[in-house]
Amino acid sequence: MTDINAIAKQFTDFYYTTFDTNRANLNSLYRPESMLSWEGSPIMGVNAIVEKITGLPFAKVQHRVTTLDAQPSSPSVASLLVSVTGLLVIDDNENPLQFSQIFQLIPDGSSYYVYNDIFRLNYG
Repeated sequence: MTDINAIAKQFTDFYYTTFDTNRANLNSLYRPESMLSWEGSPIMGVNAIVEKITGLPFAKVQHRVTTLDAQPSSPSVASLLVSVTGLLVIDDNENPLQFSQIFQLIPDGSSYYVYNDIFRLNYG
């Protein structure tokens, strides 16, 4: 069996590095049937998702992952659930925000695409 934790780490490293440097390049990870729930608001399809992500109101962002968990999500397909928590530094603010994000990754040839993406800021 493929090491799902290694796949999850490789995916999240790529996702957050790309998000932090050029959000528009995340379009390759989504498909027309992909769905993002952003703070409870559903967004469907690659174009709408990339529009949301690129339209966020900050110039600079840095994700600092603190936990990463992965599980297989189907007995018949090599899909994964990936759960991430971490800190979000926006525009060099000294007080990072806590976030959580869950991805469902579906195999697509030799890689994966994001079928589901749920993002929440964690206030407390």
